[in-house]
Amino acid sequence: MKRRVSYWLCQILGWGAYSVVGVLMAAQYVGWLPSLVIGFALFFCYSIALTDLLRREIRRRPALSSPRGWSWLVLFLLPPALAAVQTFLVAAFNVALRQFESAAMRTRLPSIISRPADLLNTWTSITAADIVWLLLYLALTSTRRFQEKELRLQLSLREAELRALEAQMNPHFLFNSLNSIRALVLEDPQQAQDMITRLANILRYNLHRDMDHTVPLASEVEVVEDYLALEAMRLEERLRVRLEIDPAAARIPIPPMLLQSLVENAIKHGIAPRPDGGDLIISAKLAGDNLNLLVNNPGSIVEPARDSTKVGLANTRERLRILYGSRASLDLRNCDGGGVAAVVLLPKAL
Repeated sequence: MKRRVSYWLCQILGWGAYSVVGVLMAAQYVGWLPSLVIGFALFFCYSIALTDLLRREIRRRPALSSPRGWSWLVLFLLPPALAAVQTFLVAAFNVALRQFESAAMRTRLPSIISRPADLLNTWTSITAADIVWLLLYLALTSTRRFQEKELRLQLSLREAELRALEAQMNPHFLFNSLNSIRALVLEDPQQAQDMITRLANILRYNLHRDMDHTVPLASEVEVVEDYLALEAMRLEERLRVRLEIDPAAARIPIPPMLLQSLVENAIKHGIAPRPDGGDLIISAKLAGDNLNLLVNNPGSIVEPARDSTKVGLANTRERLRILYGSRASLDLRNCDGGGVAAVVLLPKAL
């Protein structure tokens, strides 16, 4: 917004100054004619419009935005062509406006475009002004173009880095799930088939996730329920689940497989190793402009969460950093009443 205001302010001041100087010089030659003042007022308006059209054309064509080689030639053929249009309009409006002046005034005071040499001088002067405009525009926008190029590069690197992290996470999750299935293949083939169906649902979700790397929390919860049903076949009554999802929070977008990876970590490290299993509590609620996710499981941690070397949690933190920067966090902490809580804080929008 600030850049647009500066642009239009420069347009008004630049062509305003040119028009004022032009009308003062012309008045010394032909006098203060109404057609002269009105003609330069119109010149001020259509010069702004035409140079803005030139700006749009330059921005539409990348080769002209950063000219090199032949594009320099094309670029500098535009001001003379634009000046020719402006000169034609100057002459046309001058002829039309002079018709409203008295015959005596037209006889006594000459027109500013009374000879071919006047047209050539006008075209030359306007061409010089258009070239100055073009050089100033390219100079003033060169920094912005460089910053936009750097931003596009950073976004491309960010996208590639995020894809690489997702590629690391998916085999990690698949490995853990296949281990669960392998344990039941011989003991209970029917349950193994059910687990494969659940796993297929999860993998289908993972393959068809939104390309902007977020999905509604409700969709993620559905996949987590599939995963918990898969794990419940293995852990049976040792796994006790309580879901506390605020309906308002269910619409908030989150990174896909985020909640699932936290649940997987809670089961693997907090519930599966315990003979009596434990309670898994999953909650989500809104707090102002943030979404709070909590996954609570039995057990305790003996090392700071930031120093964790677990692949799932490390990748989850890195994905949050890439997507949200410092606005998101993942903390793993011991609870006062016992157990471990993974707490995720996310903004409601990217």
